[in-house]
Amino acid sequence: MQASRARLFKEYKEVQREKAVDSDIQLVCDDSNIFKWTAFIKGPSETPYEGGVFQLAFAIPEQYPLLPPQVRFLTKIFHPNVHFKTGEICLDILKNAWSPAWTLQSVCRAIIALMAHPEPDSPLNCDSGNLLRSGDVRGYRSMARMYTRLAAMPKKG
Repeated sequence: MQASRARLFKEYKEVQREKAVDSDIQLVCDDSNIFKWTAFIKGPSETPYEGGVFQLAFAIPEQYPLLPPQVRFLTKIFHPNVHFKTGEICLDILKNAWSPAWTLQSVCRAIIALMAHPEPDSPLNCDSGNLLRSGDVRGYRSMARMYTRLAAMPKKG
């Protein structure tokens, strides 16, 4: 557990340094628990998620970085590889392709890449996956855009 704490403190320092460099990702460590983090990621440009800000919850195991963090979307998102109700993400690096070389920041980058390039053949959201598999890209983009507007965009007061 000491090694994982040291690693997380190192990543925390790196995140503080990177803040100005990578404006698409904002990683925040829980003040009282180094094993709980929140991320805010910007929807990638030229996708239906553009303009949205999506919140992710990170639960980091005590064996980190030997085991991957558990990451889920807190913001509702219409995407084939994200469970609509739980926010669970189907991404190989969070399962069997994990490597200790990955950091929380690089996991966020991988999730942004997945948002831009969905994998409809292993869907957690079957409705979204079926639209893409059947070739209805317009229908998929329209639904994804609607949910981005509803859930991930700042409310205009």
